[in-house]
Amino acid sequence: MPTYDYECSACGHEMELFQGINEPVKKKCPECGKLKLRRLFGSGAAIVFKGSGFYQTDYRSEGYKKAAKADKKSTSDAKSDSKSGDAKSGDSKPAKSSSTPKSSD
Repeated sequence: MPTYDYECSACGHEMELFQGINEPVKKKCPECGKLKLRRLFGSGAAIVFKGSGFYQTDYRSEGYKKAAKADKKSTSDAKSDSKSGDAKSGDSKPAKSSSTPKSSD
């Protein structure tokens, strides 16, 4: 549940209220009792994660997860192909060139 900021336009009292998204907006000020309380614009519009333990990857969409998995698989396949290609080319050793010194007679 998000936290909303409220301000009374009659007395200027400001407060934060922890309430559900579907709950009605509060109207009555707890300080002066007048029906001049209003929810401040922009506050409570997004969920803010504070503290440690929240990671960007915790709440990824399924499409993103599938694409990341496919990308990871394709890069690992490419790495294994290059390793097997290196092994094949490493097995065939280049022929030694036979160089015999010329005798000076």
